[in-house]
Amino acid sequence: MKGFIFDFNGTLFWDSAYHEQAWQEMALQIRSKELSPEEIRAHLHGRTNSAVIEYLCGHKVDADEITSIAAQKEEIYRHICLSLNGGFRLAEGVPEMLTILKEKLVPMTIATSSELENLHFYIHHFELNRWFDLDKIVYDNGAFPGKPAPDIFLFAAKMLKLRPSECTVLEDSFSGIRSAIAAGIGRIIYVNSSKIELEPELEEQVYLSIQNFLEFSID
Repeated sequence: MKGFIFDFNGTLFWDSAYHEQAWQEMALQIRSKELSPEEIRAHLHGRTNSAVIEYLCGHKVDADEITSIAAQKEEIYRHICLSLNGGFRLAEGVPEMLTILKEKLVPMTIATSSELENLHFYIHHFELNRWFDLDKIVYDNGAFPGKPAPDIFLFAAKMLKLRPSECTVLEDSFSGIRSAIAAGIGRIIYVNSSKIELEPELEEQVYLSIQNFLEFSID
């Protein structure tokens, strides 16, 4: 394996609960009913905002309405993050791991379902430029389908000038793992930050499962 591609939300930054909280507020506004645990797993994590919004609405939604709803949700989410004070940080062990990879000159990037405004939010608060070439980060710009389609990881591998089979992907969501499988990624590491057991067909495709980055050795 020559390069690393990291999902961000729920992987490098354990924020799944904060996204869930923000989406639950939006679900109450849109359909007067919160998302069930099954809906959260199947239709929330790893999905683009447009996909989640259309699921909540139950029909196709025009671009302007998607933009408006997504902006409300992300404002709620960022407010939650900033209210965490000391809890607003990368997952334990992540800065050290990224520093080692940087020192070893290992090609790496981020492939995230987040949109540009949130990406700038992360870059600013976590100083991601310490480790990543910001121009190589792949995010939801509306130009390709979201996970579980393979496009995001295909683009990320291309940014690293590597074949997908030469890359290791670290993911926390089932839809993200399916995306990596479809892209032909060489190794998939499941970051089980939520302690959710993988479905059997996905477990067969995963090279390694970890519950935190203290378990992950670069060597």
